[in-house]
Amino acid sequence: MSDRYCVFGNPIGHSKSPAIHAAFAAQCRQDLSYEAILAAPDGFADAVRAFIAAGGRGANVTVPFKEQAWRLATRLSPRAELAGAVNTLVFDHSGMFGDNTDGAGLLRDLTVNLGCRIAGQRVLLLGAGGAARGVLGPLLDSRPGVMVIANRRVARAGDLAQGFAGAASLRACGYPELAGQSFDLVINATSASLVGELPPLPAGLFAPASLAYDLMYGECETLFLAFARNQGAARLADGLGMLVEQAAEAFHLWRGLRPDSAPVIAMLRATAVSAR
Repeated sequence: MSDRYCVFGNPIGHSKSPAIHAAFAAQCRQDLSYEAILAAPDGFADAVRAFIAAGGRGANVTVPFKEQAWRLATRLSPRAELAGAVNTLVFDHSGMFGDNTDGAGLLRDLTVNLGCRIAGQRVLLLGAGGAARGVLGPLLDSRPGVMVIANRRVARAGDLAQGFAGAASLRACGYPELAGQSFDLVINATSASLVGELPPLPAGLFAPASLAYDLMYGECETLFLAFARNQGAARLADGLGMLVEQAAEAFHLWRGLRPDSAPVIAMLRATAVSAR
């Protein structure tokens, strides 16, 4: 019987993870199955236990269950501990190990796929929720010259920054305080793109050679990326590359093999274009 893996979420029907992991398994010649499971908002823990009882070996976790997964795991990686959120679970005889591969996925997409240098650069992270928590640590490890977290609720941005108090380059603010500042890399980690909205951003955020990156992805350009284009951002990128790269990190955690992400990203891009 094939080893079983899955992704838990709500909603989950749109997930590309089954296609991604099927491609990884074929590439690496691994005998496994991967499915998407819709968990009830108050039934995540029960859904995980039922999957383990049915022979599940590991799982990905997406919205809105990443913080619940963090609490459910019996052991945590240092990056998951720091993020306060888990997106990858490993089930074995010792319990339930929780990791967070989001930040590693983002960094690989930025630095390898997009050739973006972070060291010494001015970086703006929009949002202070679970997505921002998952990527902040790896971004800081890349030693930006300036790292700013901006959020509607300034106190929440401040709380997130406080968890990384040793980072001299890090500060938090509200959106109005961004006026008059410009950045080399602007990352949208808010949920605004999911509902077709845009954070209240001032003009002038994008430096001449800047990259605008939205963690969200879809068939159409997000409002954030459209705003960045109109504001003169030199390059635009959505989160599809990050999605594949964080999945590759999870696959490596489960199977001990690192798949080649480039052909899978290309496949998903081509599928999206043909579906338009």
